[in-house]
Amino acid sequence: MEVKVEEYHATLKILLIGNSNVGKSSLLLRFTDDTFLPQESAAATIGVDFKVRYIVIDDKKYKLTIWDTAGQERFRALTSTYYRGAQGVILVYDVSNRETFEQLDNWFHELHLYCTNKDVVKMIVGNKVDKEHSRIISSKEAEAYADKAKTLFVECSAKTRFGVEEVFEKLVKKILEKPSLQKKIEPQIQVTKREVPTNTQSTYCCSNV
Repeated sequence: MEVKVEEYHATLKILLIGNSNVGKSSLLLRFTDDTFLPQESAAATIGVDFKVRYIVIDDKKYKLTIWDTAGQERFRALTSTYYRGAQGVILVYDVSNRETFEQLDNWFHELHLYCTNKDVVKMIVGNKVDKEHSRIISSKEAEAYADKAKTLFVECSAKTRFGVEEVFEKLVKKILEKPSLQKKIEPQIQVTKREVPTNTQSTYCCSNV
């Protein structure tokens, strides 16, 4: 068995929240696996899902654990515990659906209710800008909302990749600027194990008898 030790500076917990069908899962999948599932092919998230990706900022490697929460009302109680310890929260809306934008107030209320880090970094993300022909929420309107809420703001398209990397890089950089969140960051070591084929193990053992 071969053991590989890989150092990374810290693990950061990031949440994706917002109404159903705004593309949270697609955004996560694009960022972590660089793949895209059409909305009609993607199943709604049940409760909570998460993925991991490593990112390098200022020559330091960070492990991002990104939690994708269900937007349906019936799963809210189930997902509330996952706010605990989050250092960054991304509130996603669909630029072609005004209801998902107007629901941001409710998502902010939930965030403030359940999030244990008062200095958590918040970001509003307008997804599906590839649907420019059916856009309802203008960049100017969303920027004004983000300024009032004192949050970061990015527009993106999980379908075309536009802005996806910027979303997470901008959020992580802001997290790293906050001293109160820095205190929760400690160097980590990742240990991965790789099984050696049985016949190789036998050869190795016999050669040392």
